[in-house]
Amino acid sequence: MVELPAFGRRLKELRMERGLSQAALAGDDMSTGYLSRLESGARQPTARVIAYLAERLQVDPCVFEEPGVGSVAEALALATSADGDEALQKLAAALELSPAVDPTLRWQALWLLADAHARRGARQEESVLLEELVRTSEELMLPELQCRARTQLARCLRTLGDIPRALKAGQEACRLAYDHKLSVQDTGAALLTLVSVEAEAGRLSDARAHADDLVELVAERNGTLRAEALWAAATVNFRQGDSATARDLLEQALTELDSRLDLVLWMRLRLAAASLYLQSSPRQLDECRRRLDEAESALSLVGTPVHQQEMLTLRVHLAFEEGRYADARAAHDELVLDELRLTYRDRIRLDMLHNRLLILEGQAQQGVQQLRELAERAQQTSNIDLAAEIWRTLAETPKD
Repeated sequence: MVELPAFGRRLKELRMERGLSQAALAGDDMSTGYLSRLESGARQPTARVIAYLAERLQVDPCVFEEPGVGSVAEALALATSADGDEALQKLAAALELSPAVDPTLRWQALWLLADAHARRGARQEESVLLEELVRTSEELMLPELQCRARTQLARCLRTLGDIPRALKAGQEACRLAYDHKLSVQDTGAALLTLVSVEAEAGRLSDARAHADDLVELVAERNGTLRAEALWAAATVNFRQGDSATARDLLEQALTELDSRLDLVLWMRLRLAAASLYLQSSPRQLDECRRRLDEAESALSLVGTPVHQQEMLTLRVHLAFEEGRYADARAAHDELVLDELRLTYRDRIRLDMLHNRLLILEGQAQQGVQQLRELAERAQQTSNIDLAAEIWRTLAETPKD
């Protein structure tokens, strides 16, 4: 049975998972206005509409039915042993109807659901689950789980641009890791997140000290944690103005990480390198394009809609830096701005580029005003490093 508003939520989730705009899903036989009303729960779908949308999405019509609810333990077993959203929906429903469930089961369910939201780029929903995960870890009183919950929460809040809360969660995670002498994996993950938050907050000396601690911690290891540690250290060095060291550290990570170990991270490192080359002075546009082309080869295999948005965003920036302003505008307009799942920093930098294009297109007053508003917003949310970048961009941008 199809129920409102569950049908609308499910429809929108499936559409966004596939990176489709409302117009693309509606096709020639449905108006986008009608599709929008379906997604909002304002209209009840007919059987014919359900069949049409299922065909467009290439799913079985039964996926729109309200999932049945079993025990949390049963739902958790199903969700951990099967791919797809239906099992996760059943798990979420079971959890909602079982507030007094054993905290160990609740922990596992929340962790799994939060990870699913993170992979879709649904960061607001993820943050709600992670807040509950932190509270559940306090009930369990296990330092490892307390540390992991705060590490994930700090990472999510940083992505959302909520730097003060991210900083607090990251500091608490590191304190737990050191006080309880947790594993290199847990300590490294906590440090990695704290470094990234401190860098966003403009606390570069603290970030540099913790990045050095992190690189030393993983000096004898190989694999993903070491690659991420080198990436974090590269970011801090770059923001301190040492682009040569940043490039060397990131290239070291690129060289050391085998794609067979973690193809997603292999791809993300190349996107990070492309971004670094775009922002270097002088710009290294050929190197940027090379790294993007490498990442493109993995995107079709393991890329999510979020990764696709990151790739297109970098292509927009590359076109702008190459002086291909019409191409930059066209690529920018391909992005469905109200459905972006980029990090706060990447969304703001995309807004910066949009306003620089406005200035070049003869709308200088509007572009300059909106750049100022972006800088002020970044300052108000404690994204100090990002605010400084916007003010610098504004000062260097010709106004006529």
